[in-house]
Amino acid sequence: MKAKKSLGQHFLSDKEICQRIVEEIPIELADQYIEVGPGRGALTDFLVNKMLPSLILVETDRDLIPMLVKKYPTTKVIHANFLKLDLKSVLAEKQTLIIGNFPYNISSQIVFKALANFSLVPGLIGMFQKEMALRICANPGNKSYGIISVLAQSLYNCNHLFDVDRYLFVPPPNVDSSVIKMVRKENPHPVVLDPLFKQVIKTTFGQRRKMLRNTLKPLVEKEHLRSEFFLQRPEQLFLNDFIYITEYIHKHKK
Repeated sequence: MKAKKSLGQHFLSDKEICQRIVEEIPIELADQYIEVGPGRGALTDFLVNKMLPSLILVETDRDLIPMLVKKYPTTKVIHANFLKLDLKSVLAEKQTLIIGNFPYNISSQIVFKALANFSLVPGLIGMFQKEMALRICANPGNKSYGIISVLAQSLYNCNHLFDVDRYLFVPPPNVDSSVIKMVRKENPHPVVLDPLFKQVIKTTFGQRRKMLRNTLKPLVEKEHLRSEFFLQRPEQLFLNDFIYITEYIHKHKK
């Protein structure tokens, strides 16, 4: 079956890469596993062979469903767009690790959906466009560092595992890929769950070239932004700095 451009499909054809991905699964963290976009089952074959306790396949391509059901008769197959899926209902209060060769056009949204359900998602291992993978795992001072970097790293330890050449896919995408691993932190700082924390990150990175003194004006009176700390730009800040700003604004907010 040919890949559908409209769905951003690029089928992974290299078994060694699939094996490397599966070897990274921290099986002690989860009760069940969801593979997003199994496609023709290249990665699924290895997941099934790993004898995971419970595996769910979520595929949006209606034409692939009969093949997946027939090929994996003991595995639950859901025909759905993962982004529109009622994830809490599917997870059923079980700790669920998310795996997949993610469609590049929705990969960041998959991460944000995992973050929104982090209490039930102990980890994520996925194939991303290399540029997005670098963003998620980026450190301060790096041009890739931004909103998704801080939000993902506030709840998960994010690690870039390895790169994957574009020619290992059918058809080859126009970009290279990377596999990353996100493992939920045991005790994330409670402030990162505050809606203001996300607002601070989006507000500052929304004008990333401006100093905090200017971008934070809508949230706090300028008289509270006079210290040298607020002469910095968001790409210079560490996670603890954003936590500090959130707590500071709570004390001095308009």
